[in-house]
Amino acid sequence: MVSQWLPLLLLMLLLLGGCHSGDSRTPTDEDPLVISAALDLDVVAPLLDAFRQAYPQIPLRFEDRTTREVDDSVVGHLAGGGVEGEGTSRAPDVVISSAMPWQMARVNEGLARRLNGPEIERWPEWARWRDEVFAFTFEPVVMAYRLDLSRHMLPPQTHGDLHALLATQARWLTGKVTTYSPLSSGVGYTLAQQDARYSSRFWELVGAMGRVDTRLETTTRAMLEGLSQGRYWLGYNLLGSYAMVYAQEHPEVIVQVPRDYSLVLMRMAFVHRDAPHVEAAETFVRFLLSQRGQRVLAGQTPLFSVLPGVTGPYTAARLRTQVGERLYPILPNATLLAFVDPARREAFTDHWRARFQGEQALDEAVERGSGALAPE
Repeated sequence: MVSQWLPLLLLMLLLLGGCHSGDSRTPTDEDPLVISAALDLDVVAPLLDAFRQAYPQIPLRFEDRTTREVDDSVVGHLAGGGVEGEGTSRAPDVVISSAMPWQMARVNEGLARRLNGPEIERWPEWARWRDEVFAFTFEPVVMAYRLDLSRHMLPPQTHGDLHALLATQARWLTGKVTTYSPLSSGVGYTLAQQDARYSSRFWELVGAMGRVDTRLETTTRAMLEGLSQGRYWLGYNLLGSYAMVYAQEHPEVIVQVPRDYSLVLMRMAFVHRDAPHVEAAETFVRFLLSQRGQRVLAGQTPLFSVLPGVTGPYTAARLRTQVGERLYPILPNATLLAFVDPARREAFTDHWRARFQGEQALDEAVERGSGALAPE
């Protein structure tokens, strides 16, 4: 009887062994699980600590990078680059970034592994794509201002308020406003694209920001530090996950969730197709999506848990209760792929640059035959 089933058992073992292309090494202290992430280490530390407690046998190295550096790490090893370490080039095991269109694009190029298991099955459909990439945070996009601002003008509560201040208070605000650069930041580009989608006056706002010499940054941290130091008085489109916690220790910084609408950015994670430590990488992503991992996000980080039923001060459900229908999440779906199309991106950024630099620059762009730059 055993011999009758032996060929089938052998076939099953071969199939299981072939589920992963390439070898899956066991992480060691010299060759740890590598997480390439656009996520501040001090913010995500409680989650990493919880993972280490749950899986002490998996050494890991967390690479805190910019969104551009993360994207470079995804493809760098294909051209001989990749994650630096021990003099060799290799793909990261897990990739985490808030530059959502780029994450989607890399997954669409076949650079992510499909996951399965109970954590995957329970994960909300709207927060995953093809069971390969997973949005695991729910972070509102906010405005922030220095407390000094309120002595000179009424702080903005809506995008319209911001536009009005830029137009009427230029004497006070010139050189004192900051926002993400859509030219050099994946997050900045994504947020600008979404603002153009939801606000009919977005391009007017861009022009108004340019006229007050708005300073462009590539991280929320740089904007917050500028507010604390007094270099900036007003910040636009900051990640609320960072800003809310920063403001708790810096009372000179006030955070405002816009009352007309607030975008919501979602950090996305996937296991790299060429991950050296496949099993450990899948374990880490499943932990991100598990009840235990999401409870840490909800209770010990400002990243806001996505999973329904999880309780804590930072959950998507609680944020929706507080803010209501004004939250506009940027969802992981195929529409984001259009954002990284080179022609579309060039057209959008050219138009943004022209608006920011002034009407003369816009006229010159149109004369060069840039009619495609008109906002959608």
